[in-house]
Amino acid sequence: MRDKTQTNSAAPGDRLIRAGAVVFLIGTVATVVTVAPLFLGSTPFPTYMFLLSMLMGVGFLIAGVGVYQGAAAGRRQARAVSSSASGTAAR
Repeated sequence: MRDKTQTNSAAPGDRLIRAGAVVFLIGTVATVVTVAPLFLGSTPFPTYMFLLSMLMGVGFLIAGVGVYQGAAAGRRQARAVSSSASGTAAR
Protein backbone atom coordinates (compact mmCIF):
# COMPACT_ATOMS: atom_id res chain seq x y z
CA MET A 1 0.00 0.00 0.00
CA ARG A 2 1.32 3.39 -0.94
CA ASP A 3 1.86 6.00 1.77
CA LYS A 4 -0.57 8.90 1.47
CA THR A 5 1.79 11.52 2.91
CA GLN A 6 3.78 13.43 0.32
CA THR A 7 7.50 13.75 0.95
CA ASN A 8 7.47 17.51 0.41
CA SER A 9 4.47 18.25 2.64
CA ALA A 10 5.20 20.18 5.82
CA ALA A 11 3.80 18.71 9.00
CA PRO A 12 2.60 20.93 11.84
CA GLY A 13 5.55 22.24 13.83
CA ASP A 14 8.15 21.76 11.07
CA ARG A 15 8.67 25.49 10.61
CA LEU A 16 9.15 25.97 14.34
CA ILE A 17 11.71 23.18 14.41
CA ARG A 18 13.65 24.77 11.54
CA ALA A 19 13.46 28.24 13.11
CA GLY A 20 14.59 26.80 16.42
CA ALA A 21 17.55 25.13 14.73
CA VAL A 22 18.60 28.41 13.10
CA VAL A 23 18.30 30.33 16.39
CA PHE A 24 20.23 27.56 18.16
CA LEU A 25 23.04 27.73 15.59
CA ILE A 26 23.26 31.52 15.94
CA GLY A 27 23.51 31.05 19.71
CA THR A 28 26.19 28.41 19.24
CA VAL A 29 28.31 30.72 17.10
CA ALA A 30 27.85 33.52 19.65
CA THR A 31 28.91 31.17 22.44
CA VAL A 32 32.06 30.09 20.61
CA VAL A 33 32.93 33.71 19.84
CA THR A 34 32.29 34.72 23.45
CA VAL A 35 34.34 31.91 25.00
CA ALA A 36 37.27 32.14 22.55
CA PRO A 37 38.91 35.19 24.20
CA LEU A 38 39.03 33.31 27.49
CA PHE A 39 41.25 30.67 25.90
CA LEU A 40 43.24 33.09 23.76
CA GLY A 41 43.97 35.49 26.61
CA SER A 42 42.55 38.52 24.81
CA THR A 43 40.00 41.12 25.90
CA PRO A 44 36.54 39.67 26.63
CA PHE A 45 33.61 40.69 24.49
CA PRO A 46 30.91 43.07 25.76
CA THR A 47 27.84 41.90 27.66
CA TYR A 48 25.57 41.73 24.61
CA MET A 49 27.62 38.81 23.29
CA PHE A 50 26.85 36.87 26.45
CA LEU A 51 23.17 37.70 25.92
CA LEU A 52 23.40 36.40 22.35
CA SER A 53 24.74 33.16 23.78
CA MET A 54 21.36 32.73 25.46
CA LEU A 55 19.89 32.12 22.01
CA MET A 56 20.99 28.50 22.28
CA GLY A 57 18.39 27.90 24.98
CA VAL A 58 15.77 29.95 23.16
CA GLY A 59 16.32 27.96 19.96
CA PHE A 60 16.09 24.70 21.87
CA LEU A 61 12.80 25.86 23.39
CA ILE A 62 11.38 26.91 20.01
CA ALA A 63 12.31 23.56 18.46
CA GLY A 64 10.78 21.76 21.45
CA VAL A 65 7.49 23.59 20.93
CA GLY A 66 7.59 22.52 17.27
CA VAL A 67 8.14 18.90 18.25
CA TYR A 68 5.25 19.13 20.70
CA GLN A 69 2.97 20.59 18.01
CA GLY A 70 3.91 17.81 15.62
CA ALA A 71 3.23 15.15 18.25
CA ALA A 72 -0.11 16.72 19.15
CA ALA A 73 -1.13 16.81 15.48
CA GLY A 74 -0.15 13.16 15.13
CA ARG A 75 -2.26 12.23 18.15
CA ARG A 76 -5.25 14.15 16.77
CA GLN A 77 -4.86 12.42 13.41
CA ALA A 78 -4.59 9.00 15.06
CA ARG A 79 -7.73 9.66 17.09
CA ALA A 80 -9.61 10.74 13.97
CA VAL A 81 -8.54 7.61 12.12
CA SER A 82 -9.38 5.30 15.04
CA SER A 83 -12.77 6.95 15.63
CA SER A 84 -13.70 6.73 11.95
CA ALA A 85 -12.53 3.10 11.84
CA SER A 86 -14.56 2.20 14.91
CA GLY A 87 -17.58 3.98 13.45
CA THR A 88 -17.46 1.89 10.26
CA ALA A 89 -16.87 -1.30 12.24
CA ALA A 90 -20.05 -0.71 14.27
CA ARG A 91 -22.23 -0.61 11.13
